[in-house]
Amino acid sequence: MATDSWALAVDEQEAAAQSIGGLNINETEENLKAQENGTIKTEENGDKTEDDDKEDRAAQSLLNKLIRNNLVNNTNQVEVLQRDPNSPLYSVKSFEELRLKPQLLQGVYAMGFNRPSKIQENALPMMLAEPPQNLIAQSQSGTGKTAAFVLAMLSHVDPTHNWPQCLCVSPTYELALQTGKVIEQMGRFYPEVKLAYAIRGNKLEKGMKIQEQIVIGTPGTVLDWCLKLRFIDPKKIKVFVLDEADVMIATQGHQDQSIRIQRMLPKDCQMLLFSATFEDSVWRFAQRIVPDPNIIKLKREEETLDTIKQYYVLCNNKEEKFTALCNIYGAITIAQAMIFCHTRKTAGWLAGELSREGHQVALLSGEMAVEQRAAVIDRFRDGKEKVLVTTNVCARGIDVEQVSVVINFDLPVDKDGNPDNETYLHRIGRTGRFGKRGLAINMVDSKFSMNVLNRIQDHFNKKIEKLDTDDLDEIEKIAN
Repeated sequence: MATDSWALAVDEQEAAAQSIGGLNINETEENLKAQENGTIKTEENGDKTEDDDKEDRAAQSLLNKLIRNNLVNNTNQVEVLQRDPNSPLYSVKSFEELRLKPQLLQGVYAMGFNRPSKIQENALPMMLAEPPQNLIAQSQSGTGKTAAFVLAMLSHVDPTHNWPQCLCVSPTYELALQTGKVIEQMGRFYPEVKLAYAIRGNKLEKGMKIQEQIVIGTPGTVLDWCLKLRFIDPKKIKVFVLDEADVMIATQGHQDQSIRIQRMLPKDCQMLLFSATFEDSVWRFAQRIVPDPNIIKLKREEETLDTIKQYYVLCNNKEEKFTALCNIYGAITIAQAMIFCHTRKTAGWLAGELSREGHQVALLSGEMAVEQRAAVIDRFRDGKEKVLVTTNVCARGIDVEQVSVVINFDLPVDKDGNPDNETYLHRIGRTGRFGKRGLAINMVDSKFSMNVLNRIQDHFNKKIEKLDTDDLDEIEKIAN
């Protein structure tokens, strides 16, 4: 995979790319990225805004890509719904069965893939079929879905034609660059195929035509390149990939831009759409984008609370909660703990107080660059810090085997003040993993939070006991 397309970039892109490496970001670059990603700057009071929620989805997806060292060992069952239920259902257990071009097979193995993941077993035969088949697939980070659609794009390219044939749309600048890296890695032994980035800052001369066979970018820039600037002839696109659909529809304007791009493509263009979740809004969007699809869904295994002992501690305010936290740390030995707060402000305050008490504390919150968050998680995973204070940005997808205790300094509630049961489950699911027993301690400081706790208890039908000194011996065994 040649990377000549970077030569097309001007200094603006190089400057913007510095922000991906977590270097100093000046105001112009921040605004450029905010425009590109459809996000708005957050409030400075340390509390979460609605725009943070939109950003969090994209940031969480990018974070998961950065901290994954390998594929997740996914135990979920794959459910396949075929467009034609009478046609035979193919799945593969090895990459050789796909009859890939030798240079692509070499690229797959060089990336460390020994055999297809669960989603790849079913998705790849559909994506590589002739004639092409459309696909809607549910797939979380770490399941190998990016590698799957990248392999499909590289397989369908005719390197003798110097024009765009495959188009991949990602919701943010950073996610587009991450997918681009996968394309470059997998195509390293296929130098005839070239890649261009349709991202703001990559300015091309008016009237020129893109010669690279694969284009990856964000919806607004891709639409401009197809419609206004005519750098791309959409009628020549053979494969259209829409990645992170659930993130896409959470960002203002991206949904409409994606639909406008799709309408310019030829009728026989292969449409591939991926999403981590499939709530109704995502499903409606997917059906508008992808006609006559095959569908792959992951049957969700219920996360269990059976291995997690849950307690609560009664307090009157955040200062008393902090004192109770110190008392717990004084009474028992804790290997590693994650402490969840509702706002960035509280998380910052708590991390500072714990640090002053002599604890090795790491802080993770939404205003940090994603690369900074990944570095914090890596340090925590390596045991350099024993306590991780975080907001919900860290509630999903982060597996640290040594985490024995999760503390809800603030109970999770939605914007209307109702219990957020799913977030509670994801939070305390950070402990009790890998077949071990886990411990969750909830701080309660008002009638309101007691009511939230009772409703969470009723929802899961699991008793949450008040923490007494008599319990310390038992929790010592779990926590250490």
